[in-house]
Amino acid sequence: MEKRPLVILTGPTAVGKTALSIDLAKALNGEIISADSMQVYRGMDIGSAKITPQEMDGVPHHLIDVLDPWEEFNVTRFQSMAKEAMEGIYARGRVPIVTGGTGFYIQALVYDIDFTENQGSTEIRRELEHLAEEKGSAYVHTILAEIDPESAELIHENNVKRVIRAIEYYRMTGQPISEHNRMEREKSSPYDLFYYVLTCERSRLYERIDRRVDQMVEQGLVEEVKQLKAQGCHRSMVAMQGLGYKEILDYLDGACTLEEALYVLKRDTRHFAKRQLTWFKRERDVHWLELEKFQNDRNQVLEHMLQEITKKTNTEIR
Repeated sequence: MEKRPLVILTGPTAVGKTALSIDLAKALNGEIISADSMQVYRGMDIGSAKITPQEMDGVPHHLIDVLDPWEEFNVTRFQSMAKEAMEGIYARGRVPIVTGGTGFYIQALVYDIDFTENQGSTEIRRELEHLAEEKGSAYVHTILAEIDPESAELIHENNVKRVIRAIEYYRMTGQPISEHNRMEREKSSPYDLFYYVLTCERSRLYERIDRRVDQMVEQGLVEEVKQLKAQGCHRSMVAMQGLGYKEILDYLDGACTLEEALYVLKRDTRHFAKRQLTWFKRERDVHWLELEKFQNDRNQVLEHMLQEITKKTNTEIR
């Protein structure tokens, strides 16, 4: 069976993926699927640097503004929603282009990783849920850290459901869920894959990050977080753990000044970008697009991608 094409355009935050993805989608008759853990939420626009309808420029986008901040969104939900979107895109004779910076989500889709973490024993689950209620989420997270440090690093302690699932999986199978996931990652992709990571010189990227944070404040980030708070959104919600939200919440709660909150936000976003790059360096099948090698000209980057994709797939450029 012939593999269907799947284009990935990813890279660190603030590198400039959005504009390039629109040009690419137009050239390939594509539709875009967002691989972003924050842009999926309604009302979280400025802090997530969500693409605007104007920037979309008529290109259909999926998995943006489809959930409320109090709804759960995780890798398994992303995977099933993205697959459903892809089927529609293929049915329309178009090319799916996955854009965003959440590497774990991209990996799950690209290699069709099985996250069926065992239906498990409700008895074990009930016991762990009781423990979390009695001793708190941090306590249950330390149990996971002892048996599966790798998963503990990936799963935030506030995501009690996933923490419990990972402990439960270990107790049911004797195997850490991280090991199961690693074996899944060894699988080859079921797609005709074009996996691009856009990047640029580190100091330039950090300048872009700082500038973006300043722009977010000008656009009304503080007001956006105030509105979310008024709707009942609070620090322990997974959605509010996102960069730009937890820092401004601290400011609104009086834990720090706005200046301090923005300093932390810029610093932590730089750290996040560094972690994203580390993640993509570990991935297989990746084509690196270093802007400096293209004289920082995005049109040259686009031409390079189109040549590779059309040559291999015989896709017609519009």
